[in-house]
Amino acid sequence: MTPSRLCLALLAAAALGACQPKAAAPTVAAPPALPPALPTGSGCGPEIARTQAIVDSDVATGNLNKPVGDRFGADLARAASACAAGRSAEAQAELAAAKVRYGYR
Repeated sequence: MTPSRLCLALLAAAALGACQPKAAAPTVAAPPALPPALPTGSGCGPEIARTQAIVDSDVATGNLNKPVGDRFGADLARAASACAAGRSAEAQAELAAAKVRYGYR
């Protein structure tokens, strides 16, 4: 084979290689679903429920590990019990203490 024919053969092979389909682009994981709307209203009940919804969302997205989320949830359950019993000031104090303990505002 002459050098010019060899060059033509190499060019033809390179051109065919360029026409090969590429591998599919890697799939990208969908972002986590947004949490449902936070509870509305005023008073200790809705405020505790909003905090619990945020904690649940943080655990679901991995921003808070589950054991800490469980302990935070137990503290919120105590605050919710005080709220349900009509001890609003105690419930607000328990909620505030739990938020400080776990670094929430």
